[in-house]
Amino acid sequence: MDYKKFVYEQKKRDKILKAKSTQVTIKEIRFGPQTDEHDYEFKKKNAEKFLKEGSKLKAFVFFKGRSIIYKDQGQILLLRLAQDLEEYGKVEAMPVLEGKRMIMFIAPKKKK
Repeated sequence: MDYKKFVYEQKKRDKILKAKSTQVTIKEIRFGPQTDEHDYEFKKKNAEKFLKEGSKLKAFVFFKGRSIIYKDQGQILLLRLAQDLEEYGKVEAMPVLEGKRMIMFIAPKKKK
C-alpha cells in the first residue's frame, strides 16, 4: 500500500469521526450556603434553560470564611436543586466537598 494513500485514508477517517463527535459545554451556577428563596428560583430558572439547551450543569455552593460550618445547608440546597431539575436532567455526581466548594454535576436528559 502506498504511504500517501494510507495517510489520505487516515485523514479521511479522522474527519468523519470529528464530524460525528459533539462538543459538551459546561455551565456553572454558584450559590451561597444561605441563598434566599428569590435568588434560588432565579438561578434554578437559568439552570433549567442551560439543561434544555443541552449543556451540562455544574452547581456549587461556595463557603467563605466561617460559613464552612453550614456544610449541611449547602448539601440540602444542592439536593433540592437536583430534585427540582429532575425532569430536565439527571445527577451525574452527588454533592462533594472540595476545599471550600461543594460541587454537584447534572447532565441533560436525552431528547426523544
